[in-house]
Amino acid sequence: MKSNKPFQLDGWNSIILLITRQGTYGIPYVENVNKKSVRWKKLYLTKGGRLILIKGHKQWVAEVQFLGVVEHPNLVKLIGYCAVDEERGIQRLLVYEYMPNKSLENHLFNRAYPTLPWKTRLQILLGAAQGLAYLHEGLEVQVIFRDFKSSNVLLDENFKPKLSDFGLAREGPMAGRSHVSTAVVGTYGYAAPEYIETGHLTSKSDVWSFGVVLYEIITGRRSLERNRPSGQQKLLDWVKQFPADGKKFILILDPRLEGKYSSSAARKIAKLADNCLLKNAKDRPTMSKVTERLEEIIQQSDEDNPSENGRKSFEDDPSETEHKKNQVGPAESWKRRMAHLANLGENVEGVSRRRFMIMQRAEVP
Repeated sequence: MKSNKPFQLDGWNSIILLITRQGTYGIPYVENVNKKSVRWKKLYLTKGGRLILIKGHKQWVAEVQFLGVVEHPNLVKLIGYCAVDEERGIQRLLVYEYMPNKSLENHLFNRAYPTLPWKTRLQILLGAAQGLAYLHEGLEVQVIFRDFKSSNVLLDENFKPKLSDFGLAREGPMAGRSHVSTAVVGTYGYAAPEYIETGHLTSKSDVWSFGVVLYEIITGRRSLERNRPSGQQKLLDWVKQFPADGKKFILILDPRLEGKYSSSAARKIAKLADNCLLKNAKDRPTMSKVTERLEEIIQQSDEDNPSENGRKSFEDDPSETEHKKNQVGPAESWKRRMAHLANLGENVEGVSRRRFMIMQRAEVP
């Protein structure tokens, strides 16, 4: 039986390196090893980088340990690894399966890529949620990802999502413990507030990060964009102005979708994101609950007609129903006005007839 465990490489062996994207602690590469497309991640040293050496080594070992034992359709596969002693020091490499469509980040925020369709976005969310749920609840020991973000969601040739970069992953709390105390690491804009403040890490920290990505999917905006006006730089602060049940919610939908989405599904996803972003970590749903809710939303969205949902926008807005009752459309208003004028004409004509008859009677000798 063929083993799925990663193999240890002996050396470089005529490696052809091609940089594909910047990683958290190194640079991933693409290479052809044994005629198979794979992805290399090099954790390299710089001058005076002793701290980087220690940190890089820890991330390298962590990824080998975690990806060497976990296996799930929504987790990237570790093909192999190696450490080569060179003049510049030890060069550590990890070999991943090749993901030709790069990351979710590329397709959401890079205008050089075609717009990611609404339905594809929902499927990517579901797959990523299933990957996190597996880490939290599908193993003997809970694993907390600790750095969930759009750039760590890689996409295969069919846009199937797979989580990558496990260098910051940690085992969850032991039985009877509520959290793990760690140094605060991760990416600004995605890390849960209680983790930043206390260093207390739980699976609900990943749930918060997932909530941030939910809003990135809806809006097509990064969690932090410093080139925008001050009130729009932080995504979570900006979206608070457009609650899911509000009349202006549609204004935050990614304009690149050009109305081709289900507004009702978008509202439900925003509400799910709000639950993931609750201040009290204990009140946030588990990732298995998030997965169940996403499956329900996708099923309901498939039953909708996307061509109608996108174009109707405000007209189909559920929150506008009450407003419509108290508002008369232009056509209806015109009909009422014409009917009113007709009634006035009849009344005027009747009065004129009576006056004419009275005048005639007055002229009779």
